[in-house]
Amino acid sequence: MTFAILPMKSPGDGKTRLDGHFSEGERAALATAMFSDVLIALSRATLLRGVIVVSGDAAVARTAGLHEASWIDDAGAKSHSEAALLGINHAIELGAARVLLVPGDCPSITPDEIDSIVSSDTANTAVGVLPDRHGTGTNGLLLVPPDAIEPAFGNGSRDRHLSLAEAAGAAAMIINSPGF
Repeated sequence: MTFAILPMKSPGDGKTRLDGHFSEGERAALATAMFSDVLIALSRATLLRGVIVVSGDAAVARTAGLHEASWIDDAGAKSHSEAALLGINHAIELGAARVLLVPGDCPSITPDEIDSIVSSDTANTAVGVLPDRHGTGTNGLLLVPPDAIEPAFGNGSRDRHLSLAEAAGAAAMIINSPGF
């Protein structure tokens, strides 16, 4: 069983790099639209058992419900990694064999792309790192089993995730996927 985990902060707190170009309301609308696009792709993927959204935001919880995703409160998580870990623990409680950590701001991902990631040979890899467009960060993380490593997102996370896998004795690979 594979669960997708989507940590999502409040849309009003997102896209701060666009501050000065867009108002807070416009940034929130953009973050919400991208989040909805990601939820649509995840809900249409055929090989996911479920989608778990981790957020402390009530509007995010409502949007998750509209897309038949489950929601858990982020309990005041201070980082994307902490929220992701809450989602991982919840997925383990539900019997997950693997998890795919997905960000809320990759609106180009497709259901076929998601199914390909969780059904291919990469699904037998303990840690699959989906790098960002710069090749230094991590936009997605496939973990088999879900607790193969603890997520450690942020600057330089691609290499950090690979190092964590090596330290845990877990097979790791880079998964290049255009939507991520």
